[in-house]
Amino acid sequence: MKLITKSIAALAAGLFCAGTVACAKPAPPADPGQTPKYPEAVEFAMSLGVGWNLGNSFDAHIDGMSGETLWGNPVVTRELFKALKAAGFGSVRIPVTWMGHIGKAPEYRIEKAWLDRVAEVAGYARDEGLKCIINIHHDGFGAEKDLAKQGYHWLDLPAASKDPEKNREIMSKLAMVWMQIANRFQNEGEWLIFEVLNEIQDGNWGGGENLTDGGKMYMTLNEWNQLCVDVIRATGGCNETRYIGIPSFVCQPDKAVKYLVLPEDSATGRLMVSVHIYDPWDYAGSAKYSEWGHTGKDVVPGSDGETEYNATLDALFNKFVRRGVPVYVGEYGCVHRNTKKAEEFRLYYLEYTAKSLRNHRMPVFLWDNANPGSGEEAFGLIRHDNGKFINNAKDVVRTVIDAWNNNDPAYSLQSIWGRAPDSK
Repeated sequence: MKLITKSIAALAAGLFCAGTVACAKPAPPADPGQTPKYPEAVEFAMSLGVGWNLGNSFDAHIDGMSGETLWGNPVVTRELFKALKAAGFGSVRIPVTWMGHIGKAPEYRIEKAWLDRVAEVAGYARDEGLKCIINIHHDGFGAEKDLAKQGYHWLDLPAASKDPEKNREIMSKLAMVWMQIANRFQNEGEWLIFEVLNEIQDGNWGGGENLTDGGKMYMTLNEWNQLCVDVIRATGGCNETRYIGIPSFVCQPDKAVKYLVLPEDSATGRLMVSVHIYDPWDYAGSAKYSEWGHTGKDVVPGSDGETEYNATLDALFNKFVRRGVPVYVGEYGCVHRNTKKAEEFRLYYLEYTAKSLRNHRMPVFLWDNANPGSGEEAFGLIRHDNGKFINNAKDVVRTVIDAWNNNDPAYSLQSIWGRAPDSK
């Protein structure tokens, strides 16, 4: 399959070759004689700190067309990014859905206005000194609850895993799309990170070991990841050494540990593993249960709170970070509740998990869809136009950032555990 990905990458390069540009290499450390505790790539990932997602804006889509305001959020402004910087965020992730803005084969030309607008907003992050991730987001199969609308999503993993010709067709389009994105940002420095795909799946949000195709979907996703890396590197310039995020199946941590094969790369130490953690979803995402952890009573049955969360991060750390491969949690959060007690547990969950993520050397990006309500999917933190906090989000953001940044030896997981809320 490597020959196929190389040939498709070469085809894309031939159709959209922008030439190479000179790109300044990263500056050496201030003290070159000092041996870092972790490899350069892990240290770079740590520099992302606590990040923030511009959710439900450029990833929004209706009936096969993506658009910045389609899901009710306002037009994004520069003021938002100034507010993010002031709040203490170190980076942002801009999810982007491209469907509806891609032309016909074989060029699959991306609509210039859409690509320019993505570049403009990414530039807001750069201007505020924030690192930034852009990706291909909801173009994948499984992003719709309405199965009748799945046909809009051209990254159809189930179909590609069953039909080699369909897979080649999808890979050709994927190569052309990434070639154009990479060429558009070819001159941008290390502040910009490419994340090749998002939550690519079987339509069942992680059928996992229930997959009956002999693991072909996992292998196909690994093949897509390889193609994207080959295409991005082929554009030259700063893309020759740009950091690239590689997703696991549905971006699930356990699938990363079991099935993700990191692509071969012409650059050394420039790949990062991308996962999402909203565990357990029935607490953090749907609010079916209102409490979490060892003191909670209304908790997800069978969930072992802190122990379970740490075990997930341990597995990722041992498989990747310990070996010098960074892992970043591209989406993470806990929805707003409408009672004081439930909010106490929410803040405890966020503080404890943020500290554990820091201990495992993993940067984390809060998911923010700007939903101002409470309960399921109410991840709203900051308005996407003026940067004002939603509900008690100032406390939420400060809790996560402080927990991740606090290196005081007296401030530990154990000390946080000892301050867990009382369920009474």
